Amino acid sequence: MRFSKNLTIKVLPIFLCLIATLLAACGSSGGSSPTGSTSPGSTTKAPDDKQVLNYPVVGDISTFDPALVQDTDSNFPVQAVFTGLVTLDKDLKVAPQLAQSWKTSEDGKTWTFTLKPNLKFSDGAPLTSKDVIYSINRTVLPATNSPVSYYLSLLQDYDKVSKGKIPTLIDDSLLAPDPNTVVIKINKPAAYFLQTLSYPTSYVVEKSLIDKYAKKWTDHLNEGGGAGPFKVEKYTHTTGIEMIPNENYYDAKPQLKRLSVHFYTDQDGMYKAYQSNQLEFTPVPPSHVASDRSNKEFREVPLLVIRYVAMNYLSKPFDNIKIRQAFDLALNKDLIVQSALKGVASPSNHVIPSGMQGYYPQLTGPDGTTNTQGNADKAKQLLQEGMKEAGYANVSALPPLTLTFYPRNQGFKDAITAAVQMWQSVLGLKVNVVIVSRAKLLNLQTASTNNANGLQMWQAGWQSDYPDPQDWLSTFFDKGSDYNQFNYGQNSSSAASEQQAVQQTLEKADVTQDLTERMKLYNDAEQKIINDVGWLPIWQEKIQSLTRSTVQNLNINAQQLIPPDDWSKIYISQ
Repeated sequence: MRFSKNLTIKVLPIFLCLIATLLAACGSSGGSSPTGSTSPGSTTKAPDDKQVLNYPVVGDISTFDPALVQDTDSNFPVQAVFTGLVTLDKDLKVAPQLAQSWKTSEDGKTWTFTLKPNLKFSDGAPLTSKDVIYSINRTVLPATNSPVSYYLSLLQDYDKVSKGKIPTLIDDSLLAPDPNTVVIKINKPAAYFLQTLSYPTSYVVEKSLIDKYAKKWTDHLNEGGGAGPFKVEKYTHTTGIEMIPNENYYDAKPQLKRLSVHFYTDQDGMYKAYQSNQLEFTPVPPSHVASDRSNKEFREVPLLVIRYVAMNYLSKPFDNIKIRQAFDLALNKDLIVQSALKGVASPSNHVIPSGMQGYYPQLTGPDGTTNTQGNADKAKQLLQEGMKEAGYANVSALPPLTLTFYPRNQGFKDAITAAVQMWQSVLGLKVNVVIVSRAKLLNLQTASTNNANGLQMWQAGWQSDYPDPQDWLSTFFDKGSDYNQFNYGQNSSSAASEQQAVQQTLEKADVTQDLTERMKLYNDAEQKIINDVGWLPIWQEKIQSLTRSTVQNLNINAQQLIPPDDWSKIYISQ
């Protein structure tokens, strides 16, 4: 999830913290049945009037429209009110939602979904296959102006409709041969297609509500609109959102009687509200993490977020692999995390983060080890060898070195300062730092594609759109990818042919149906990318939070979202 897929330095929404706090409920007690009966070691369910879950977000959500959502604050109520053909369960595996089953054609390019019987919107109106294809088509239409329609870019003729060359995908790549059948045609075999459908861009919305209220339709969700486990009772842009169980939900209904979103101006306000017993959970501000670690309500959860430094393969001196490797091994990532980030993250050598399918525990850094403390001696050796290969007599002969970044917070600034000091002390290299706005950094990155005069080096980050290695590897390193702004495989270096071979491996992995073989291909590609310093990973994000022990039986996946069917198991204990 991100504000935009283009964002390489992104401000993680506060609710990403808040969802993580709920993890305290997992395994915290024995739990009870939906009727409230208990067994030895279990908790007692509180009365119905106590079955209220309050959680905070910063300010109003940016959108309640599944076609537009691109931040986690907004995604939480969207996920509660709307649903699609499939979702991701607590283990990040694809699970059925509106669809009860699906099958693919022999060529892997036609998917046929059979809907569950008697589906309804929250207002009781029937939900059929025509509603499904209407909703998906609506996302990709230019008039919707969706900033995240690329999640559906696998659809056949997506490029044509998104550019206005054809008016619709209905009866083209989106078909509804009968009320209970949806047929979707894609432009190439893709083993990750179902994962892309788990994102809200394919969630079903009610056409009659949109026809009635046009762009203001999400202000009237109390009248219907979705088919998820909850429905909106009241939405006030200045104070919050009140949700109650959807009596027309097609699966087990939530035990909670009310789900309340409260808007706060900042994280400190949430923390104070928690201390005053106004909330069940809160993110912990960085200034309180050290003191709260001893609190029994404290929780720390890894996120599918990697922060890294990128180098332009066309920009000297980073067109030399050994110089890139020297920059990597000069960094003691453990020290950066402990000193600059105060231990609130995990040092990492990985592209694919821990906690998702495809994570490769045996992956090594450019020195062939798994340690994240750097290797100063090897870094110095590689720098000398790289300079000799590139024709630099000494470090003073190198071109000026510049790192560009957007300072998300003080921790980011301190981390960059620490890295620059390490490059100076280990390699004897002065790296200038240029701070720019987030918008400017995005533009500069885009301009670096196939451009030796683009950015030389920049700090960036990525969070999983959907938990598949394709979103981490092919998205960045494949030939012609919009996000291959560091020009991996599209350069004239001596390693270019090897990089292009890795790109072919990625393309093979993207369509391989055997899961074991597919992950093996991605792992092999990731190791070669790390050896080549396609990214210079530094840390993986974590979130610290406090949660009341009364929130029970919540299963949360590594995307920091609650699978819709799991709401039936969540309750407030005495």
